[in-house]
Amino acid sequence: MAKSWDCPFCGRVATVHNANISASTLEFDDGNKHGGLYVSIETTTCPNPECKEYTISARLNKRIVVHGSHAIGPILDTWQLRPESSARVFPDYIPAPLLEDYEEACLIRNLSPKASATLSRRCLQGMIRNFYGVQERTLFDEINAIEGKVDPAIWQAIDAVRSIGNIGAHMEKDINLVIDVDPDEAQALIRLIEVLFEEWYVARQQRADHLASIVAIADAKRNQKAQQLPKP
Repeated sequence: MAKSWDCPFCGRVATVHNANISASTLEFDDGNKHGGLYVSIETTTCPNPECKEYTISARLNKRIVVHGSHAIGPILDTWQLRPESSARVFPDYIPAPLLEDYEEACLIRNLSPKASATLSRRCLQGMIRNFYGVQERTLFDEINAIEGKVDPAIWQAIDAVRSIGNIGAHMEKDINLVIDVDPDEAQALIRLIEVLFEEWYVARQQRADHLASIVAIADAKRNQKAQQLPKP
């Protein structure tokens, strides 16, 4: 068996085979009130020779009976044990407070999607202030201040993070009005943060590195030429 796999440690897309994967399933009942259950654990090791990190995940399934035999039924719960969250590894030239908010938003996405959305909102505000040097009275004003500086589709998504993050950051006037955020919605906000990390910080650094390499080549050529010129 071979499948495509994204390593959460090195960030590379790899093809993993049976040699990279180990799995084990335990069937149990033990008189618990839920009846027969299966718990499965799977590990995957990154085939990248420069990484070789491993992940561990677990899954709980209901036991069902098919044609008189026990079989694995619907998934009841899942756990990501290593790494603890889906947070990607980003370069340390991205400011540490932004990475901390992003990593915590990933960590609590399933436990508290509303709190995760609030952290994404705070991370977004920190990025706008850091990258664009904007600091207004409210996040609403800061987003409006960069409207002409970013791609319109990106700006619209940024404004959506603000409004969804507000659900966790500010209580509704009517406390009986409950507006929830589910894990998939929280993940969508996290994905936008990842896109902005790539487009704002990583792209800027790669551009600076590329331009610096061109200057370094020119300097090397000048030095080479100077060494070949006859001495007076």
